[in-house]
Amino acid sequence: MKMDNTEQFCKIVRQRSKENKQAIGLLSRTGLTGQVMSVLRQELDSMVRVIFLLSQTIDEREHLINLTLTGEKWKLRSKANVTDKQMVELADTLNGWTESVYKFGCAFIHLSLFHDYVFNDPFQNLGQDEIDSLKNHLNNYHGFPLTNDLTMQSISHYLPMVFDKIESNLECYVEHLEQRETTLI
Repeated sequence: MKMDNTEQFCKIVRQRSKENKQAIGLLSRTGLTGQVMSVLRQELDSMVRVIFLLSQTIDEREHLINLTLTGEKWKLRSKANVTDKQMVELADTLNGWTESVYKFGCAFIHLSLFHDYVFNDPFQNLGQDEIDSLKNHLNNYHGFPLTNDLTMQSISHYLPMVFDKIESNLECYVEHLEQRETTLI
């Protein structure tokens, strides 16, 4: 039996997530923290897209899924572009941590000073509010001690746990998508 577009989309999301999980394990064990951050950002990208789809009507959702499957950029039927900013802000209203992780992860997608993290810790370039927000999220979800300084070294062993949190949320949202639910958001 042939898969419909939603089933195919969910299969692709799960395959990407499975590969990301394998990559996180390998990259963490070898101390490639910058690459771990890049993979976290990819997993988060999948999650915010699925959340955005769940916020749309079934018709709009199917349109956006079809655009993915045909390799096109997401545009609503109204021709309005769907931006990462829109998707991240929507996801952030659900869980409160998406935007912080997304912004920090973006710094590792694009070549930046963050890639010099061995010699210049990127947390030194963040404002105190951002540092406190990240520390609080790491503490609430993963037990990061609030008295510890936030550094690449101090968070490196927490990153696989952050990935697991994103992955489990993503799987939950994918299940809602498969069920064609519209009441999640």
